[in-house]
Order: sequence, then C-alpha cells, then structure tokens
Amino acid sequence: MTSTVTAAPATAEQREQLRSQQPPEAPKKVHVISTLLKSLREFKKESILAPLCVAVESILEIVIPTVMALLIDEGISGKSMPTIWRFGIVLLCSAAVSLLFGFLAGKFAAVSSSGFARNLRHDLFDKVQSFSFTNIDHFSTGSIITRLTTDATNLQNAYQMIIRMGMRAPIMAVVAWIFAFRINHSISFIFLGAIPILGVGLCVLAILVHPIFERVFHTYDELNNVVDENLQAVRVVKSFNREKFEDSKFSHISLRIYKDFVKAEKIMSFNAPLMQFCMYVSMIMIAWLGSQQIVASGNNAALGLTTGDLTALVTYAMQILMSMMMLSMIFTMVIISRASANRICEVLTEESTVTNNDAPVTTVKDGSIDFDNVTFRYSNSSEKPVLADIDLHIKPGQTIGIVGGTGSSKSSLVQLIPRLYDVSKGSLKVGGVNVRDYDLVTLRDQVAMVLQKNILFSGTIKENLRWGNPNATDEELIEAAKQAQADGFINEFPKGYDTYIEQGGTNVSGGQRQRLCIARALLKKPQILILDDSTSAVDTKTDQLIRNAFRNSIPDTTKIIIAQRVASVQDSDSIIVMDEGRIIAQGTHDELLESCDEYREIYESQTQKAGA
Repeated sequence: MTSTVTAAPATAEQREQLRSQQPPEAPKKVHVISTLLKSLREFKKESILAPLCVAVESILEIVIPTVMALLIDEGISGKSMPTIWRFGIVLLCSAAVSLLFGFLAGKFAAVSSSGFARNLRHDLFDKVQSFSFTNIDHFSTGSIITRLTTDATNLQNAYQMIIRMGMRAPIMAVVAWIFAFRINHSISFIFLGAIPILGVGLCVLAILVHPIFERVFHTYDELNNVVDENLQAVRVVKSFNREKFEDSKFSHISLRIYKDFVKAEKIMSFNAPLMQFCMYVSMIMIAWLGSQQIVASGNNAALGLTTGDLTALVTYAMQILMSMMMLSMIFTMVIISRASANRICEVLTEESTVTNNDAPVTTVKDGSIDFDNVTFRYSNSSEKPVLADIDLHIKPGQTIGIVGGTGSSKSSLVQLIPRLYDVSKGSLKVGGVNVRDYDLVTLRDQVAMVLQKNILFSGTIKENLRWGNPNATDEELIEAAKQAQADGFINEFPKGYDTYIEQGGTNVSGGQRQRLCIARALLKKPQILILDDSTSAVDTKTDQLIRNAFRNSIPDTTKIIIAQRVASVQDSDSIIVMDEGRIIAQGTHDELLESCDEYREIYESQTQKAGA
C-alpha cells in the first residue's frame, strides 16, 4: 500500500522566514559533469556511437580537398581523363560515405540527447518526491518547474551539440591543419595565429555573460511562481478584479528577463564579427601568399605551390575557421547551460533531511502517540520555536480535538507525526517506537491526513479514492464513501464512481472535495487518522454524521481532529487548546468550559452566533 500523506509544507511566509533566518551555507563541492552523466544510463551506446560517426564523417570531409587537389593537378592540368574518372569516383564515394555517417551521427545524437533529458527530468522529479518538507521549503514550486523544463532543455541542447559539434570541430581543426601543413608549412601557420585571438575573445565574452544567464534563470523561477500562483487563484483574481494588477506583475518580471537576454545577446553578438574578422584575414593572407608562391614556381609542384594546392588550402582554411565557429557556438551554449547544470545539480545532490535508519521498524503496533517535551523549529537558527515543550500522550483509539487561533501551530503539530518534518528537540513516538526508527513508507501508510485544502487529481472518482489503497475493491470504495458521507452525491452523478474529476477537483464543490478526501484516507485503514480542519466546508449535520461513522466503523483508530468549530470536537475524549505553539489547556469539553477562558470564549462566541 502506498503512502498518501498530503499535508502542505510551510506557507510562503514561513518559507521566506526560513530562508531569511538561515545563515549562508558553505557551497558543497559537487562534480557537475559526473552528477549529470549518471542520467545517461541506457543511452551510453548512442552517446559513444554519435561522436564515432562524426569522427568518420569529419575525416572524410578533410580527405576530400586533398583528392580534389590531385584531381586538378594530375587530372585537369595533366589533361588525363582516366585520372579525372579515378579521382572523381573517389570523391563521389567519400561524399556518399560521409553523408551516411553524418546521418547516423545525427540519429544517435538525437536519441542520446533526448534520452538523457528524459532521464534527467525523471531523476529530478524522483528526487523531489523523496524530499522532506524541510527540503521542499528550500525550493519554490516555480523554481522546481524551471529546472524540470527550461534547465533540462538547455542541457539537452548543449549535450547534443557537444557530442556532435564538440567532436567534429576539434577533429576538423586539427586534422585539417595537419593536411594544410603537409601542403605548405609557412601558410599553415596563418591558422595558428587566429587561435589565440579567438580564445581570448571568447573567454572575455564568457566572463561577461555567465552572471547574466545565472540571473535570468532565477528570474524564470519568479515568473513561474507568479504563473502558478495566478492560475491556482484565478477565481480570487477575477472576483476582486485584479487581472490588471496580475498582468502588471507578470509584465514586470517578463521585462526583466527581456532586458537581461538583450544585454547577454548584445555581448554575445561580438562573437560573429570576431569569427568573421579572423576568417577573412586568414583567407586574404592565404590567397596573397599562395598566389605569390604559384607565380614564383610557375605552378610547378616540384618547385612550390600549385593551383590545386591553393584550392585545397582555401578549403582547409574554411574548414578550420568553420570548426572554430562551431566551437564558439558550443561555447555560447555551454555558457547558457552551465547555470542550468548547477541548478539541476543543486536538486540532484540535495539530501533529504528525513531518511530511514539502517534497520528501520516495519510494523506499527498501534495508534498511540507520545510527545515528550517536543520542540520544533523550521530552521535551527530560528530564535523562536514553532512548537515548544509539547508534552502530550494519546492512547490507541482515542479521539483528540485540537482548537486554537490562527497561527497557533496546530497543523505543525500533526505534521510531525508522519515525519513530514522532524522534531528539533525531545522525542515523538508512535506505537511506542520513536518515529525516526520507522521505515518511512510503513509509518506514513499508517497515518492518514485530510486537510482543509486537500487536492484531487485528474481522473475518475474511483482512481482518486484508490490513492488510499490501489488494491481496494469497488465494495471497499463504496463503504469508505458511505462513512465519509460521499456516497449520496457520488450516485447523483450520471456516471457515479466513474465520474471524471478535473485537475484539482474544480468540478466538485468544496464540501464534496473534502468528503472524497476523507473517503480516500479511510481506504488506507490507518492506525492514526488526522483531520486538519477538513470538514470546514460541510454543514454541521454532515459533520456530525461523519464523526458518528468514525466512532462506529473505526473505533480502534486514533483520531485527531483540528477544527475551528467547537461542535466538531466537543464530543472528543480529550480536547487540546493551543496558543503560540504551546498547549495551554487539555481536557473534556465540560472541563475546559470550567477551567479554560480561551476555550470558553471560543465556545460562547460560536453559540451566540448560532443563536443569532
């Protein structure tokens, strides 16, 4: 049975507080390349074949100018048709084989780069699934989305360029220069003079551009956060007529991205003129020196340079300079993808703060819960703890109510039970065993949580309910729905339990969504059931029916009910009153009315409203 604990991580305000309170961490030493290459896996063969095919293709392209020079000097100048035919066939075969290997190189490069990106996205997503809420609080939703999409695509493009152009460019540059050197030593050194000019220029461009691209991707995170927040709250935006405000906020961030990209592209635009300058200067010098040698030798190979040799040298010049152009393109792409690589490795190398120990306990004996002087902080550097000195003992099968004002840390308290966060001080036991000693899947399978803002996923009602138990029968689904008071409205749909639920459950009401989430939790048959204000959208009668069903159908399950309405908890075995992260009172409904002023004020204010 899979775990379906779906409690929300810290709020945006808490995350911001967490980030501001944390001291800057020393940067971890991460070998980016070795970390990323782990995602190649089954595509290693294609990643090796692609550059091998490129190597064959490149060498054949370099051989072709030499064959062409022989055809000109021995065939055309020598007026020998057999020689022309012989070298012509060699040229045709070389071009055909080069074309074939070029096609194979493109195919293998496409397969390996696409497969690499697929595995990389899977590894990122899988890593995020293993994070505790503490880890998730370090990354915003928008940031994770950017890393899974834009950053992964940048690395895919960079990887494809590296295994194709990255192999082709140096081979062509080196081998073409060797062939040029064989033809004429002095002219071949012209190429070497262009290399340091290009190298220095590209290094300067990289130093100037890299910080801009790093800033751009962080701005992308902000943009995705705005889009995600706007789409999730689109009904609120429209009800308050805030479309123009949201549009202005989006446009402001989009403008920042535009300005940064324009600035980066302006700098990188010097790349092409620099390349062209080196290329044209080299061509002019080769033509000038070569023509002088041809005139001096009378086009005699024995005495110096020939027309065929000059043609080959010009072709090799073009190949060398084009390979340098390829290297500059790769260089540009690597600059862009370097920031993406670092951001992806941040996620891949992040270690979850909640992990299993070496010999985890795989059985939860019962639903007893013991908080022994528990203190909890979202950050070790926080001055004020979220929860302080929590001493609470719950017996199996008890129903515990929790009330308190907004910000009293009621949700933080129950999120410690399934180890969504770890306690900072003290100990927390479930079934008499410290929660740190449990296997995480085992523990979370025995703790079901239902929130006020629970999420339904796109799919049928049956598919959503089976998140609680993938192997549940239709009869078990119906029974759980009846206990949650959901069976009635489900059967009113034309397709019943096969009704399709839109993403987020937008085609059902808030009360229906909560009841479906309760039914989903009940299907887990947990030792502990936590309802975090999860009946706020249902009427008091339905709320009472749900609690009666719990009492009759799951008497041995420990039930913790967080509620704003006193009526939802007043028949609990014990009620806890919380304020500012502390338990200020505990007792039955009648006891608290006598001894706790805060509880009595809440009760009286609600009963007065009901009476009015």
